[in-house]
Amino acid sequence: MKKQDRKSRLKPEDSALFRDLVADVTPLPTRDMAEIERPRPRPVPAQRLLDDRDALRDSLSDHIPWDTGAETGEELAFQRNGISPQTLRKLRRGHWVIQDELDLHGLTTAEARVLMVEFLNHCARNGLRCVRIIHGKGLRSKNREPVLKQKVANWLMQRDEILAFCQARRTEGGSGAVVVLLKGGKVKAGG
Repeated sequence: MKKQDRKSRLKPEDSALFRDLVADVTPLPTRDMAEIERPRPRPVPAQRLLDDRDALRDSLSDHIPWDTGAETGEELAFQRNGISPQTLRKLRRGHWVIQDELDLHGLTTAEARVLMVEFLNHCARNGLRCVRIIHGKGLRSKNREPVLKQKVANWLMQRDEILAFCQARRTEGGSGAVVVLLKGGKVKAGG
């Protein structure tokens, strides 16, 4: 309803009566409002975020040959020095329950690297022991070859908390995924 419409509906005697009723009313000052203190936002650890970003940039490189420490052949497999071959056998047979997974296929190398670092840090913080990383089979890539497969293997070998990894069983993704065994217990997550 417009302001003019309201005024035109008031009878002159009603308007006069209202003015008489509020004649001795003093309007409240507009500047004397209560200032309610709002809760302060949680502090942002700006330097930590910058350090994490720098560590992320430096944490995984593509300069180590992907097959360093890995078995030969098509299947990806790796065990850190000091880890028994039986551990790798158990990993291949599904001895450990897969506690979480990360799906990288369809991403660029840069996107995949960032997500993988975040995922591995999450796993370390939460004490996860066995996870699956899906890198894809390369069916939609140029030359129909997996782009991320070797990169994922290379990145995993650079992380100290990775004890072993192997190609996933056929029911868990086969040649398009890798099952990773991490150190047990909660570990401080580093870049």
